[in-house]
Amino acid sequence: MANYSKVDHVIFDLDGLLLDTETFYLHTATELCKSFGRTFTMELREKIMGLPGPEYSRAIVEMLNLPVLPEEYYAHSRHEIKNLFPSAKLMPGAERLVRHLHQHGIPIAVATSSSEESVNLKLTNHKELFSLFHHIVMASSDPEVKKGKPSPEIFQICASRFPDKPKPDKCLVFEDAPNGVKAALAAGMQVVMVPDEHISEENKQLATLVLHSLEDFKPELFGLPQY
Repeated sequence: MANYSKVDHVIFDLDGLLLDTETFYLHTATELCKSFGRTFTMELREKIMGLPGPEYSRAIVEMLNLPVLPEEYYAHSRHEIKNLFPSAKLMPGAERLVRHLHQHGIPIAVATSSSEESVNLKLTNHKELFSLFHHIVMASSDPEVKKGKPSPEIFQICASRFPDKPKPDKCLVFEDAPNGVKAALAAGMQVVMVPDEHISEENKQLATLVLHSLEDFKPELFGLPQY
């Protein structure tokens, strides 16, 4: 069995990890690109997953050579997707893990590339659960976050906002996207990856641990209280 270092703080990504919202992004991008006569492929999706909205939009426009400005694409995308966000459901195992860590006094936070506006919509039906987090860093509208994932900045800032400012090696990150995994590792943190079925094996290699679902996580592997 692999050796994992003991941690005492946990940071979660949001989209595709705690909330099942990646399907919304996929549907919106697919339909928007189709309207311009282009195909939004799984390969492209894998490259840009986890990027902040403006960067995500710019990458799509540039890689597919869309006949529209990135700002215009982003505006169209936000308009289409915001109506879907309030229906977001929790991913399997998310609620159990969050409540378990909170009940045992483990400090937890969220580090997401999303904006405050979109996060509020996504949490429409989950406000009580997310009140258990010490804080949520929303990169797209946080003035302190200058660079999106795969930059380590969001995780460094997230860790610094815990009252005891834990060292990177005491933080465990949960991610679903390759860019998020790279960001967490660059921040000096261990990272558990819960990728969707379209992520290539190559992009799973960097993660400290890869799981099929949050339901499969064993907290004791990282020195956290056992279920």
